[in-house]
Amino acid sequence: MRGIRVEQRREAQPGKVVVINTGGTISMALDEQAGAVSIGEGQPLHHLEPLLRQYAASEMVDLFQVPSPHMTPQMMQKLALVVQGYVEQDDISGVVITHGTDTLEETAYYLDLTVDTEKPIVITGAMRSSNEVGADGPINLVESMRVAADARSRGRGALVVFNDEIHAARFVTKTHTSNVSTFQSPSYGPIGFVTARGVSYHQPASRLQTYAVTRTKLANIQLVKMVAGMEAAWLKWLLDTPVDGLVIEAMGAGNIPPATLPIVLQLRARHLPIVIVSRCYNGYVQDVYDYEGGGKQLRAAGCIFSNGLNGQKARIRLLVLQGAGIPPENMQAHFSF
Repeated sequence: MRGIRVEQRREAQPGKVVVINTGGTISMALDEQAGAVSIGEGQPLHHLEPLLRQYAASEMVDLFQVPSPHMTPQMMQKLALVVQGYVEQDDISGVVITHGTDTLEETAYYLDLTVDTEKPIVITGAMRSSNEVGADGPINLVESMRVAADARSRGRGALVVFNDEIHAARFVTKTHTSNVSTFQSPSYGPIGFVTARGVSYHQPASRLQTYAVTRTKLANIQLVKMVAGMEAAWLKWLLDTPVDGLVIEAMGAGNIPPATLPIVLQLRARHLPIVIVSRCYNGYVQDVYDYEGGGKQLRAAGCIFSNGLNGQKARIRLLVLQGAGIPPENMQAHFSF
């Protein structure tokens, strides 16, 4: 586990920005005859390298070439190690990562939790493929380069740059299936903007705790969403599967259908860490309701209540905490921020 960073106001040293490509729509092309977007043989982003060098010295590296639903935590960990290696080099001033949008927020949050640096780490992508009319990949990549090269981006953790906006990785989420302004930060909003004249932030730099993932095999964390009338039979597979942890998207302030409570209690009896988040995208979970399946019972059973994270990010955080060797009994403090 690493310590909490203290904001430091200092200018970034002149250096190079490394662009790491991992795939996604930004690197795909539309086949008009087939009416489908797919991965091609080449990497179209390399055509943008001369344009990127107008804003900063750059180097482009192809790490993966996968659609974002193919991204795994193991691949995120490999990416984190590659990024850590680059930011430790004195001549590197920042890193930009191109990524598919479906899992972009998860990878961004993984990097935010695991890469120990004050240098900017910027993640971007596209909603329209490289050869579509109005392709947003090139402008998103250029703006990401500008953000990564800006000294004011230091000490802010991982950032997501999309559609002229800068978002903190821990708050941002994909909100629309096709709109170019899909990435939003409910309750918080963007922390900055990219304009024709420069990069602008309206919040001070802050960086939360980072963790060193030392375990070679990452944990198997499952995510379950609660719905009306959910029955215990729907969750019994969790008792027969070697899972290492569970995240529950509960209802409202953190409540579950009563039929599912016995399964949760059996999992807790095995000392399995269970994180409670809300399926609402605004607000916090709290142990307010004292009825069967209510938050008070879940808290009494030792469930972890997460503040300000959606289900997919709570899963990433739990995965990282286990990879860093944090004991389940100490995890509540790491979900309260």
